[in-house]
Amino acid sequence: MLALKLAYLNLKRAGLRTWLNVIVLSLSYVLIIWSQGLYDGMNEQISRVRIDEELGGGQYWHKDYDPYDPLSLDDSHAPPSPEISALINNKSAARVLVRQAVIYPEGRIQSVLLKGIDPSQTVVSMPSSALAVDDDTLPLLIGSKMSRDTGLNEGDFITMRWRDKRGTFDAIDGKIVKVMTTDVQTIDNGQLWMPIDRLEEMTALAGEATYVIVKKESAGLGDTGDFLFKDHEFLLKDIREMVKAKKVGGIFMYLILMFLAMLAIFDTQVLSVFRRKKEIGTLIALGMTRKKVVALFTIEGAMHGILALLLACTYGLPLFAYTRKYGFPLPEATESFGYAFSDRLFPVYGGGMVVATVIIIMITVTIVSYLPSSKIAHLKPTDALKGKLS
Repeated sequence: MLALKLAYLNLKRAGLRTWLNVIVLSLSYVLIIWSQGLYDGMNEQISRVRIDEELGGGQYWHKDYDPYDPLSLDDSHAPPSPEISALINNKSAARVLVRQAVIYPEGRIQSVLLKGIDPSQTVVSMPSSALAVDDDTLPLLIGSKMSRDTGLNEGDFITMRWRDKRGTFDAIDGKIVKVMTTDVQTIDNGQLWMPIDRLEEMTALAGEATYVIVKKESAGLGDTGDFLFKDHEFLLKDIREMVKAKKVGGIFMYLILMFLAMLAIFDTQVLSVFRRKKEIGTLIALGMTRKKVVALFTIEGAMHGILALLLACTYGLPLFAYTRKYGFPLPEATESFGYAFSDRLFPVYGGGMVVATVIIIMITVTIVSYLPSSKIAHLKPTDALKGKLS
């Protein structure tokens, strides 16, 4: 207790020098926790939206299907296995058939993907029910980004051309029955959704699928027939790798902030030991052991971290609460990234992340405070009283 009291009084006596160190260190606390919260929120937000609207509890892909290789679509289709078919019949899974096509919006030519899905499916939350129409019109569902890129709106007709399984070209006019608002670009950008029975009729691929979306409780079959199961770990890998890369890039900013704060504390400790050499000698002469004197100076340095934590709480907690409730606005350019970004990003501040950040900074501050103080252990009291620190 005596060491803590002396350390506090010495920091208070240092005045402005102490507060400058505390302010810089508190910024390190706040910025590190805030930015880590943004990255974790990005991961959680994108993952949640994609699971709700696109991935369900997982997907069964045809063994030849590669979403990044359009040429694979010609061969990546087959009838689902009996086990998957049973899930489809029980409404626990939804078939998706994918084919390439060309559309002609406003006299231009544009390649698109035709995706057929059951309008009555309830596996994912995308508004496929809009495709359930009674007339003979071919209903089409597009996303908001696709609508902006092509100039298509609800009620518009669009001519499309495709090839069936025998390679024969055909064309038809379809009607945009709904423009869905979605943040998931992988079900929006360059895609036209239609009833799967109509797409089967157009391509002569009755009963076949490119991939099958299943509910979470029905995702335990494993690989079956020509279809391979892809879990969330695989389907969300690109998001997690992107967030991981962002975090690695952010480490450089953390290191710069930490370096500035640690350098300030180190210089302060060196100056403190130099200016207080007679005080150190007096304490040793009065019977305080060298280890206790070293501990006193180390505690003084470590208390910078405690004071910085208290200061960070005064302005950091309101900042964290505000951004957690109202989010962080994102520019419109984020739509082109291909990820499910909404107009606002809501950070997630995990308790483990906050505690780990505080512990790392406190340990670093303590080590940096100890290094210049360790010189006291070799100091003779007579030299200190004379003003010598050699």
